[in-house]
Amino acid sequence: MIISRLADILSPDRLGKPYRRLMLATWVSNLGDGMALAAGPLLVASQTRDPFLVAAAAFVQRLPLVLFGLYAGALADRLNRKMLVVSADLARVGLLVLLVTFIGTGHVTIWVVLAVLFALGVFETMADTTGPTLVPMLVASEDLGVANSRLLGGYITGNQLIGPPVGAFLFAAGMVWSFVAQAVLVLAGALILVRVSLPSLPPTKETSHLRRDIGEGIGWLVRHPAMRTLALVIVTFNVTFGAAWSVLVLYAQDRLSLGHVGFGLLTTVSAVGGLVGTAGYGWLERRFSLGDIMRVGLIWETVSHALLAVTTQAWVAMVIFFVFGAHAFIWGTTSQTVRQRAIPAELQGRVGSAYMIAMFGGLLVGQVIGGVVASHWGIVAPFWFGFAGSALILVAIWRQLPQIAHDTGVATDTAAH
Repeated sequence: MIISRLADILSPDRLGKPYRRLMLATWVSNLGDGMALAAGPLLVASQTRDPFLVAAAAFVQRLPLVLFGLYAGALADRLNRKMLVVSADLARVGLLVLLVTFIGTGHVTIWVVLAVLFALGVFETMADTTGPTLVPMLVASEDLGVANSRLLGGYITGNQLIGPPVGAFLFAAGMVWSFVAQAVLVLAGALILVRVSLPSLPPTKETSHLRRDIGEGIGWLVRHPAMRTLALVIVTFNVTFGAAWSVLVLYAQDRLSLGHVGFGLLTTVSAVGGLVGTAGYGWLERRFSLGDIMRVGLIWETVSHALLAVTTQAWVAMVIFFVFGAHAFIWGTTSQTVRQRAIPAELQGRVGSAYMIAMFGGLLVGQVIGGVVASHWGIVAPFWFGFAGSALILVAIWRQLPQIAHDTGVATDTAAH
């Protein structure tokens, strides 16, 4: 009885059993990936103390998204989406087994680690691009907000709160164990996903070229006013966010006088705020329009930059980070939901991959700007840049936000009902 009630709270009956299986598969995989967030850097550090190679490890994991993200989106719209995710996860399991073998036999080197990390990044790009396209195939349009919030809640719990400390503990117990655990969890997620029944998509033009498919997706995004504006909002706000957060570790140490543990707490309280935000998303969606949710969230993001710039109190910053975490995941749920409602089913992969590249591109540009601004004008200057830039963008798009959120439009239901 208790388990049944808990299951209904986490995934209401109206979302259906296929969605519950998708949610469980995603949560299990997220836990494994969360372990890798700690174990991966620890493995790199065990093989080299060269700062360039340590930085290269983070770079090679993100590089596949830039190189192959659009192609992954095109394949997601051309092939069986479920089997694409399953195949990508099984490939990741194979790579993890290979890495465990190298570690266990004492043949691991930094070059082996970099090669495996790049290969893992390729298949993670495939899975992360295709995964979100499964949700609107299973869930009715009006339930997409709740469905996405539950997936994000599992991401926060497994990937950010539980996974990293467990991964670090297992790595300390033995270098291979965290990667063995990740492989087992990713495999379990793939096996659960195999049992998810999905509706068929409209037939694709098998003779078309992948580049033509990519151009079709980008062309749709450029021609769709609301989604084009949303893409610009995501890029520009990620630039301002990336600028401010690029110097966060220095801000925590020099401005807030926090040590290593205190800096870690900033991330933790932000994740807890995100968990609270996703848990309450259904309540918010029932009482407020998506346009108003987006407006309030972007106001808070803008103001939070200024608040962090003026405070020197760690506890004040913790409160700001808690609320910011709630906003970040509420915004992520909302933007994902409105995209899934607007984008045709057969274009979800291509347009979604364009958004992912735009999002990470904005962060990278912002990080470069933040470093330059901080080096010239001090550690709080990037936060003032974030405040001023966000305020200007918010004023420019204020009236468009309800249209972006489809408050005046008719949502397209792509779920099978």
